[in-house]
Formats: sequence, C-alpha cells, structure tokens
Amino acid sequence: MLTYARWQYIVILIVLVFGGLYALPNVFPQDPSVQVTANRGSVVDEGLRSRIQSELGAAGVSFKSVDIDNGNLLVRLPNPDMQVKAADTLRPELGNDYVVALNVASTVPDWLDAIGAAPMVLGLDLQGGVHFTMQVDQAAALDKRLDVMAEDIRVLLRENRVRYQSVERRADGAILATLPNAQDAESARKLVMESLGQASPGMMAGQSSLDAQVEGSTVVVRMSEAELGRLTADAIEQNVGTLRNRVNALGVSEPIIQRQGDDRIVVQLPGVQDTAQAKRIIGATATLEYRAALEGNAYDAVATGIVPPEARVYYRRDVGPDGKPIPVLLSRRVITTGDQLVGATSGLDPQSGTPSVSVRLNAAGGQRMFDFTSQNVGKPMAVVFIERLPEVRMVDGKEVRTTRINEEVISVANINGVFGRDFQTTGLDSMQEAADLALLLRSGSLAAPMDFIEERVVGPSLGAENVERGLKAIVFSFAFTLVFFVVYYRMFGVITCLALIINLVMVVAVMSMFGATLTLPGLAGIALTVGLSVDANVLINERIREELRAGLPAKAAIAAGYEKASGSIVDANITAILAGLALFAFGTGPVKGFAVALVVGILTSMYTAVSASRGIATLIYGGRRKLKSIAI
Repeated sequence: MLTYARWQYIVILIVLVFGGLYALPNVFPQDPSVQVTANRGSVVDEGLRSRIQSELGAAGVSFKSVDIDNGNLLVRLPNPDMQVKAADTLRPELGNDYVVALNVASTVPDWLDAIGAAPMVLGLDLQGGVHFTMQVDQAAALDKRLDVMAEDIRVLLRENRVRYQSVERRADGAILATLPNAQDAESARKLVMESLGQASPGMMAGQSSLDAQVEGSTVVVRMSEAELGRLTADAIEQNVGTLRNRVNALGVSEPIIQRQGDDRIVVQLPGVQDTAQAKRIIGATATLEYRAALEGNAYDAVATGIVPPEARVYYRRDVGPDGKPIPVLLSRRVITTGDQLVGATSGLDPQSGTPSVSVRLNAAGGQRMFDFTSQNVGKPMAVVFIERLPEVRMVDGKEVRTTRINEEVISVANINGVFGRDFQTTGLDSMQEAADLALLLRSGSLAAPMDFIEERVVGPSLGAENVERGLKAIVFSFAFTLVFFVVYYRMFGVITCLALIINLVMVVAVMSMFGATLTLPGLAGIALTVGLSVDANVLINERIREELRAGLPAKAAIAAGYEKASGSIVDANITAILAGLALFAFGTGPVKGFAVALVVGILTSMYTAVSASRGIATLIYGGRRKLKSIAI
C-alpha cells in the first residue's frame, strides 16, 4: 500500500522549518571590520570610540559603524581595502595599549542569533582569512636553555658535595663554575660530563652535548655545535606544536600551521571570529615562576643598588602609597615554572572570591614544590607572572621591532602547609586574564619567543572568485540534473528535484549548526552529494518502472519501488560513508573539509531520497482515488 504516516509528515515539516532557519544565515554577507581590544591597563570606552572615529575621519577612511560589544570595539567597513587602510591608520595611533586586528563582522539578524543560527565558516581559500608570519627568537631559546643548564650544574655539585663559589653564565654562551681550589676542578668537570654530557636523541653515537674544560680553579662548560643545532631545530618544532595546541584551544577550524625556512612559522586562521584574541594568544609567551621571597629591605636595595648575591629585585603588580610599584626581594633560584605544568583551569578562589588559576604540576615539578614547602612552612613564596610583549616603533620612517619583557609579582603569600602537585594561584586582575593564562599554561610554553613580522588578508579577490566558481559548479550540476529528471521521469522527476532541494537545504543547515568550515574541496563534496542523491532517486524510479512493467497497479508499484530500492541505497551509501570517515581520519586540512561535506551530504540524501521523496509521492498519488497510470 502507498501510505505515509502522519508523524512522518510532521518530521518532514520540522526538517524543512529547522533546515530553512539554520541555512538562512548563509544568505547574509559579512562586513570587513577592524577589532580593537584593550591590553592590560587600558579600557575600551566611549572616549576611545570618539577618538577612533576622529582618527578614521581625518585619514579619509569611510566606515559603516563603530560599536562597543563585549568589551571590544568593532569598526565595520564597506570593503577589504578600507579594512586594511583603517588597520594601518589605527595601529600607530593606539600603540601598544591596544591590539588592532582584522576581523569579519556578522550581519545576521538578532532573532536568528537568538536561536543559535549562524552562517557556515568559510575556509581561508574562500574568504581570504588572516595570515600571520612569525619569526622565532633563537637567541632567546638558547638563553633559556643555558639558564636551565646553569641551575642543573649548581644542583649537581650540591648533591655530590662539591664546594663551589659561583656558577654563572658568560656573554659568549659559556657557563663558568668557580671552585675554591684547583684540585676540585677536574672532579667537577668529570661529574658534569658524566651526568649532563650524554648525547641527546638524534645525535650520533659517541657525540657529547657538552664540552667542559678546566682553567685553573674554573670549569668552563660550553654546548657542542651539534647540540646547538639540535636546540635550534627543537625550538622551532616545539613552537609549531604549541601553536597547534593554542589554536585548537581557540576552536579554530582547519588552521594551517607550518614551518617556513630556518626561523619562521606561518599561521593561517580561517573563520576566526575574534582575531584580536587569536593574535594575543598565539604570540604570547606568558608563564609563571614560583620563587622564594627573601628577607631584607627591597627599597634600600633599589636605592643603593646593593642587592644580596642570592636575591633579585622584582616589582609587585599593586602600587604603594607613592603610586609606584612595590619592590620585593626574591630568590634567584626558581622552584618551578610553567614548563612543568600539566593542567590549568581558571575559576574563582572560594575564600577570597577573586579570579584564580588552579595548577597541576608534573611529577618532577610536584616533587620540587613538595620539597620546598616541606622545609619552608610559614615562610613567604612569590608567584611571578612573565609576559613578553612585542613592540613596533617608527624610527627614521622605518619600522623597528623590539620586545619588552614584563615581569610582575602577582602574589606573595605565606606557605600555610605542605603541598606538591596541586595548588592554586591568585592575584589576577580579571576572569579574562585568568582564562587566558590558564589557556596558555595548558597549551604549553613556547620554547622561544616569537614576533609578528607580517599580518595580512590572504587573497580576498581569489576567495570571491573561488566562491563564485564553486557555487556556479553546484548551480549548473543542479540545473542539469533538474532538466534531465523532469524530461526523463516527468512527475517523478519533479519529485526528485524537490527531494534534491530539501537535501541541499539540510546539508547547509547541518554544516552551519555544527560550525563546519566550508573550503573549496568542501564545495566539491557538496556538488558530489548531489550526484550521489541522484543515484538513489534513479534506483527508486527505475524500480518503480520495473514493477509497472511486471503488471503491478500504479500505487502498488510506487510502494514496491521504494521498499525494494531502499536496501540497495543504504548498502551503497554506507560504503561511501566509510570512505568519507577514512578520509576524515587520515586526511588533513582540505581533505577533512571534503570528507565532512561528503558524509553530511550522504546522510541527508539517504533521508530525502528514501523518506522525504516517498512522502511527496504519497501526497500526490496517495489517497482513495484510483490510478490507471502514473507519469514516470
């Protein structure tokens, strides 16, 4: 019997309503825009808004609007050329107090936003997204490694009861361990080479990572050339891995992060809604250090310049009665750092109600923290927040890029009890700062600082051309299919065309709901699903014709055609779905985009071909009226 349950019609109606609503945002174009976000200590207010409007007006930059939204300022512009001109105008005027980043602003009506409807995110090849080129500071990576090595030598000599006067770094990269007498120098050299001089992974057998020589009562330790080369390569690779973690934490779809040359990394971010945050998170090298707070008058040390040899002067984030940051003496030795962190989450301190970051260390860091707190209960410990801030200044008409390292003591508190791997850090200004710091610590620290040397919009004209060509391919494939089906299958060709339209709406709606990124291969995947859904309808239509030739009545032939073709359609599409899942699992970048569009399109085409088209056919040919023939 040719029947279709009422609840099935209700399902089709719900699919059409929800599919139409969630596909609708893709009709609204996005505005090129410039987003201004405040760095710590700056504010986004009406004064900044008026200042930006006047600056853009003076530079002859026309804009649609300047709005403040969620603590950020968004300048909407009429075209990409004005977007770039506006960014170039605002960056030198706002300086380092604000982050000026390229963005795109949604024009979707508020009522669609209220139900969570959003357009599909276009990939970099379609929308001309943001492209960053960053240069890795290899000298800073080497300095960081030398600091760690100097501390390792101190610990090694202490644990083996070898007396030493000092272990210091030299400007040429060597580490000098000065001992009280020359007799101990040779034993110290052997100890360093045996414990710290083993070949690193990837080095040839017999090679050593260190070269140690005795000069009187001093041991001079240098890294070998092979070790220096390995450190440089590892710094780049670690930064690439860390950037991937950070970008994944931002939720960016299908990013491209790759090494370029010996000291550069290219990052392409399609579909980023908050490029200012992306730029801040990607380029940041914020981390924490935990140090012991020492006794002594820090104000006298600052005034006289005489600092105890084991101490160093830091400044607290808060200011004193004179309006200046409060100095504090901290130990030169670091208890533990963000490098030894395995987990970090932001939240509120239950006791004070202030923003905090809950920290979990690895086994080595937890043991060092446990050892320190066990011996220093009741004594103060400080948390140092270290942030590397890139700066750009114009000198003689040329850009000069420098880096300012900001070190602040965010908390000094007495150790009330022994703790190890798990504890909490407070003293942060806001929940946003706590969330950003937790994200940075979770995603890993950069092996070497990086500077943005290029930020640009990638091929907006090429993106528009790709979109136009991709959509044209879909339209022509769809039009050819409609014409063929209407001519060849007549009324059932019309039914097939309606099912194809529903299928396209469902594909766009599902991909929009899940925030999938649409790339050029994704457009190809959607075009391919049109062909696959056509195959399913061809099977159904031909089966109906066979049943008619076998002598079945018209209604019975339609019902039999759908029932007998359904099994073959499901079997064929499951095979195609498995192929799509394999492409998604083992592919990268654009291949994954193609796989997503393919799998979603196959799933929706199975429903529209088998169920939705049967409902339309039943609506046309069902009921109690008798049929002598059907138009197929």
